Amino acid sequence: MRVGFGYDVHQLVKGRKLVLGGVTIPSEKGALGHSDADALSHAIGDALLGSAALGDLGKHFPDNDDRFAGISSLLLLKQIGQRLTEEGYQINNIDSTVVLEKPKLVSYINEMRANIADSLAISDSQVSVKATTSETMGFAGEEKGLAAYACVLIERREKV
Repeated sequence: MRVGFGYDVHQLVKGRKLVLGGVTIPSEKGALGHSDADALSHAIGDALLGSAALGDLGKHFPDNDDRFAGISSLLLLKQIGQRLTEEGYQINNIDSTVVLEKPKLVSYINEMRANIADSLAISDSQVSVKATTSETMGFAGEEKGLAAYACVLIERREKV
């Protein structure tokens, strides 16, 4: 068994979409970034790569590479999942948290879980997505940005 931890933050700005777990969420502000700026998917991807000691998201998908400009982070997750499979790993579970003052995310959680699970070819019962605020404190509380955290558990597949 191997554990990975991921963290990602993005600045919130007007004129950008807010995408989390592949779901576009109606909001006055969206996340600023090179790709779709899906902090949730980025944190999960970073945790998965770290759990297998494969580096981080920036190593595999650099933000100065035009191939990844505006790309759906779910496609990046899919590539990470495929790489883990090639390395002989399977995902046991993913636990994640998004820190965002508004909008409230409760009605989007199940769709996020399904999107993430689909991208990684696992069951949505293996994916937990939670949302919280920072009680108006810090950059998330002041609505200047958002953060996402993820913890994953992977293990080597048994050889048949």
